[in-house]
Amino acid sequence: MLYDVNLTIGYRYDTPVSGGRHMVRVLPLSIPGRQRLVAGALSVDPAPGERADRTDFFDNPMSSILFRSPHDRLDIRMQARVHVETPEPAADFSPPVSGLAEDIAGYWSLDAGAPHHYTGASPRLPACPEISDYARAIVTPDMTIRAAATAICARIHADFTYDTKATSVDTTPREAFRLKRGVCQDFSHVMIVALRSLGIPAGYVSGFLRTIPPPGKERLEGADAMHAWVRFWCGRVNGWMELDPTNDMPSGSDHIVVAHGRDYADVAPVIGVLKGYGQHKTTQAVDVIPVRQTA
Repeated sequence: MLYDVNLTIGYRYDTPVSGGRHMVRVLPLSIPGRQRLVAGALSVDPAPGERADRTDFFDNPMSSILFRSPHDRLDIRMQARVHVETPEPAADFSPPVSGLAEDIAGYWSLDAGAPHHYTGASPRLPACPEISDYARAIVTPDMTIRAAATAICARIHADFTYDTKATSVDTTPREAFRLKRGVCQDFSHVMIVALRSLGIPAGYVSGFLRTIPPPGKERLEGADAMHAWVRFWCGRVNGWMELDPTNDMPSGSDHIVVAHGRDYADVAPVIGVLKGYGQHKTTQAVDVIPVRQTA
């Protein structure tokens, strides 16, 4: 599938702010065999005093922007054309849960894709005994990694209610687990903690999900949103795979990857600091538009 993706993030400040330094991760990735960024651009208004474009440790495109002059608004816009592939499902050659440790030990690298970065606690995901017990009640040691992840994904989807008002961006996995409510960030964080508690390397994927309007209804501009799902390591043969617990499905041609990380802290679209006081308002709109291709 070929998509045009448009994202706008806006900030409006009650009083002018200054000294802002932000890191922006919103450009889709190019991943061999998965997706290709055909073209992409990031614009910022007002223009920053300094800007540096690079990749972070996990190979995600990142722009660092610095403002010296006071400003009462900030608008970030990203435009991209992305080609997304849907590979044929591979046979399940992942080891059993009880045998994964040997495969992890045999991965002699600490590159961005190494499973070693995704096995322990991370900034937003400490160990949680309640979630660990939940995972162990679902998975048996003889299940393959892929089967175990699929079972946990399905159970979270069945047990949790999607509720945009129940949690915030700072809600912990423990809090979301007790509520059994939340959004894609919460579903993904709970699933990652559950998988790691079993010794399965798991990480966070941020991106876009194309939404399809009900029959007879036109799609609304800006109705799509940034989304989150989970990647987990299935051993040296199958490598990394992805599941979307919010929708209980493998990632496919409607899932557009922006960034990989251990949790939301590694892939937040915009993160930074500034000097100011008072309140601010944030808006976000996303359009994921399929591009009609001719033969």
